[in-house]
Amino acid sequence: MSDKPGGIDIPMNERTNEEWLADLRGPDKDQAITDLREILVRGLSYSLSTRTRGDIDSLVEDFAQDALVKILANLDTFRGESKLTTWAQKIAIRVAYTELRRKRWQDIALEDLLPEDSGPDFTPAILTDPEAGPEQQATQQMILETVMRLIQENLTERQKTAIQAVMGGGMPLEVVAERMGTNRNALYKMIHDARKRLKRELHAEGLTTEDIMAAFDNA
Repeated sequence: MSDKPGGIDIPMNERTNEEWLADLRGPDKDQAITDLREILVRGLSYSLSTRTRGDIDSLVEDFAQDALVKILANLDTFRGESKLTTWAQKIAIRVAYTELRRKRWQDIALEDLLPEDSGPDFTPAILTDPEAGPEQQATQQMILETVMRLIQENLTERQKTAIQAVMGGGMPLEVVAERMGTNRNALYKMIHDARKRLKRELHAEGLTTEDIMAAFDNA
């Protein structure tokens, strides 16, 4: 740990930003890294306690280690607008939530989110809402069938896969990009272009964004 003048130890969470930066970059940075890691582990344990089940301790340890790599690689971007520990915790939380989303989807194939080729119901099972009333269900089904038909008729195969996985199934962009052998930016553009095409086709069918939102409000 750092020392105050006179040889008094400074608790690891009471370093100033300047002291943290100096210690993390200095010749004895191992102690500062250990101290910061302990802070990240405590913060992640608290933040994730109600968001995941199972062996949270091992998850937290892994997330803290991954976050430390990012933090140390980005020290030059820290602008001092908050405590360094607060800035570091935000990075750790983003790392943890991204990895939790990835773990949630790791056993789900893209094909599981796509509609069947046969049969009148184009709705992926993941979109089924058992709590909607009969009238709302009928409206939702009509809209979804229209949307899925337009997807089948107007989009490329890769656009279909991407838009149904991300927008229909809720799979995170980074997971879909990895499964499709592309990157996040290229996938985002693919989905953006597909949405523009679908919006034009929906308007031609007499459906507006407001109609669709109203049908699924409180669903």
